[in-house]
Amino acid sequence: MTQTDVRPPAGDTVGGAAEGVRGKGLGGNSVGLIGNAVIGVSTVAPVYCLTATLGPTVSEVGVQMPAIFLAGFIPMLLVAFAYRALNKAVPDCGTSFTWTVKAFGPRVGWMCGWGLLVATVVVLSNLAGVATNYFYLLLGRVSGSEDLAALDGNKAIHIATTLTFIAVATAISYRGITATKWVQYVLVGLQLTVLAIFAFMAITKADEVAGALDFSWSWMNPFAVESLAAFTAGLSLSIFIYWGWDACLSVNEESVGSAKTPGRAAMLAMVVIVASYMVVAIASQMYAGVGTEGNGLGNEETADNVFATLAEPIMGSGLDVLLFLAVVASAAASLQTTFIPVARTVLSMSTYEALPSSFAKVHPRFKTPGRATVAAGIATGAFYSVMTVISENVLIDTIYALGLMICFYYSITAFACVWFFRSELRSSVRTLFVKGVFPAVGGLMLAAVFFQTLIDMWDPAYGSGSSLFGVGSVFIIGVGLLLLGVVVMLITERRSPAFFRGEVLTKSTPALVVQD
Repeated sequence: MTQTDVRPPAGDTVGGAAEGVRGKGLGGNSVGLIGNAVIGVSTVAPVYCLTATLGPTVSEVGVQMPAIFLAGFIPMLLVAFAYRALNKAVPDCGTSFTWTVKAFGPRVGWMCGWGLLVATVVVLSNLAGVATNYFYLLLGRVSGSEDLAALDGNKAIHIATTLTFIAVATAISYRGITATKWVQYVLVGLQLTVLAIFAFMAITKADEVAGALDFSWSWMNPFAVESLAAFTAGLSLSIFIYWGWDACLSVNEESVGSAKTPGRAAMLAMVVIVASYMVVAIASQMYAGVGTEGNGLGNEETADNVFATLAEPIMGSGLDVLLFLAVVASAAASLQTTFIPVARTVLSMSTYEALPSSFAKVHPRFKTPGRATVAAGIATGAFYSVMTVISENVLIDTIYALGLMICFYYSITAFACVWFFRSELRSSVRTLFVKGVFPAVGGLMLAAVFFQTLIDMWDPAYGSGSSLFGVGSVFIIGVGLLLLGVVVMLITERRSPAFFRGEVLTKSTPALVVQD
């Protein structure tokens, strides 16, 4: 299909937004508050996140898992205030990239955008891999054939199936935000319903099994974690499970009420997500306990796929299929919506000449960044294929590395908010907290996790235990990808000097002030 470059001349604005913010040709007024919030919940993928992190989090912090889940929510909530304020001022689909360029200049902004892009490609690969795992588990359970379930263990078949999932998700995202929205209503509804059934049945059956625990309010005390290293590792995992809510902001140019609706949708999505996590975390811990054998959440053999172990004991041999289906739906739905922020960030970076101009082309019919979406799909497939061949522990190691990249670009965005609105902070107490104190504290918390994680992940024991030349593979993945960004930025600067000279998107561009 052909695409058309619809970029307006420099200086054209989006819906009355700040001078210098360019329109992209995306379809406006396509998503309302509920649709936007559903996209946010879907991108987070609550069922996928829970099955992938319940075990590793318990391995780090034991019964304090619910407390760590809450602790991870706090910096995300504080950073959400920054996103909401910046989106009101500059509703641009480049989000973190655009805002940090305007606050700190082109190089910091470019690296912030790179952090978002890399984090997204990493999580897309994980989502596709988990979708494949549970797809074959589901086939085996429905058919009663162990041979079908065992197909996932064949590396060639696993990679081919994963690439198929990625291709299908890319195609759906290519066709537009409206198609995305209606698919997500069904898939998110299924996820939340199954999680509610799972939690209810786990709590009601907790008294019937060995190793079960009675609920205790002490589980909510983060200070009971044994060490700072364990707390930081757990917090990094917790931060990962909230990642993706900012997809609501990536569709700001396509939303009804682009200045306010995305921010409100992000807050609504986060409330739904944290409530789901807390209920399921407590229910799972009450039923399975934190032991290292059998169904215990601390069992290393089942840590990266907890629901596969708990589905039948909790839900029975009939309803357990629903949980497998929910994991497939969660991973597949998030796989599809996660293309939204990466494609729109690439679109924005290309529009402002921070990436090759070919990615700034929008499909004339679907009003989507088609080339950027396809490029993201290709990058995801290549990354997953290579990492799967290199490391058998790719899923767990990339999840740990993902936490580093999330902290990187979220913290920079939070600090950008404080600096961007610095002249307004004395205007009222509310403005001081909403645009200054809350974002600053959230940014500092995430920055602290970033630097502590850098120290911890050097140890080969961090993550899966894999290493290269005595250095932990998580460190190599996380830091290596960020350093790759520096190299790509230097190459891009030689090809697009105008952006890096501050001539395209400038720090001095005034913000559109939107009244609360």
